[in-house]
Amino acid sequence: MAEELILVVDDDPDLVEAVSMKLESKGYRVAKAYDGNQAWDKIKEERPKLLILDVMMPNKNGYQVCDEIKKDPDYKDIIVVLLTAVGEAVTTTRYMHRDGITTLADDFIPKPIDLDKLMEIVQSYTAQA
Repeated sequence: MAEELILVVDDDPDLVEAVSMKLESKGYRVAKAYDGNQAWDKIKEERPKLLILDVMMPNKNGYQVCDEIKKDPDYKDIIVVLLTAVGEAVTTTRYMHRDGITTLADDFIPKPIDLDKLMEIVQSYTAQA
């Protein structure tokens, strides 16, 4: 498990910091990005093992980033865990929750995030390596 690189992508800096601190406390290396375009830059630069990816972000949303990763032969093995608050806001957002179910993500966790549950998900995927 030690030294696995996890990329945390969310447009909320406080959430990125909280998740990053929790991951680092468990021995993971962490990279951070704050929108879909930055996420791609980091993926190409550092090639993370796992991506914790928010759905609703500026420039490129999480579904788009996830689908691009999973359709790219060079990156399709990166594990993608989507963070979604869309479930509670289906009537007020252009993101349809159904999109999350049809996307190629490996897993989902609802917002607000239960950090302990997120760590269980991360550990279950990184332990498979």
